Amino acid sequence: MSAYKATPAKLADDPLKPVPIPAQPPFKEGVADLGDTKLWYTDTGGDGVPVVLMHPASGSALIWLYQRPVLVAAGYRVIAYSRRACHGSAPMTQDTRGVGSEDLVRMLDHLKLDKVHLVACAAGGSIAADFAISYPQRLRSLSVASNAFSVTDGPIADAAARIRPAEWNTLPWWFRELGPSYRAANPEGVKLWIELEESGSAADGLRQDTRHKITEAMLANMRTPTLLMTGAADTSTPPATHRLLAARLPDCEVFVVQECGHSAYWERPDVFNAVLIDFISRH
Repeated sequence: MSAYKATPAKLADDPLKPVPIPAQPPFKEGVADLGDTKLWYTDTGGDGVPVVLMHPASGSALIWLYQRPVLVAAGYRVIAYSRRACHGSAPMTQDTRGVGSEDLVRMLDHLKLDKVHLVACAAGGSIAADFAISYPQRLRSLSVASNAFSVTDGPIADAAARIRPAEWNTLPWWFRELGPSYRAANPEGVKLWIELEESGSAADGLRQDTRHKITEAMLANMRTPTLLMTGAADTSTPPATHRLLAARLPDCEVFVVQECGHSAYWERPDVFNAVLIDFISRH
């Protein structure tokens, strides 16, 4: 059963005030040879409990400028990787898409990581949900922002189909991904977000396969502690969608970020980070 809770952390008084990007901690870069592909990753190293970050479709491992330093300061080891065809990783064609959750488990094996906290945003959440169903023993917790697990049946799938009009994919990334409050208040942040997306995203928009076609019945069997987070102004995965999803997950909390669209990790990093750290610290 879902739980609605506020973060105990002190947040910015003005939700529209730009949050400066913090100084980045040391980290190494690498390319993991997974056999049929090579994926670029960053790793802060150390003895902290590992947190793995999974980016949206519109992005790459470059996007975690707000999260990496805060998580490291909280004592965690932070790993982020670019999926196929994204920044630093091998190209992808229709015939070489691979299965995203299989890439993830091989990445964990490459880094010799047993159990991790998995944090995913937008399209990364579909792969993360598939991973949680396929390899629950590898997870300490699952945190998903602005994604409905690509559920294929029932009210969740019906709601997703109603939300996006036929013209959805013709709209620019920045319009779909960043909320109106953020676009109005932070033009420099929008500019940097676009630069990171353009330098990191898969240009052809191909998506990887999942191991499972996720159904509502599968959700009831998920036992991994799960956090769902979305923006109040998210036009792709609104709070109503997460309420439907949370009602079917046995161990789930929901947090709705005010004055925020589809990219809470970037638009309201003060809230996103505080809620995330509060959640994973309890698991």
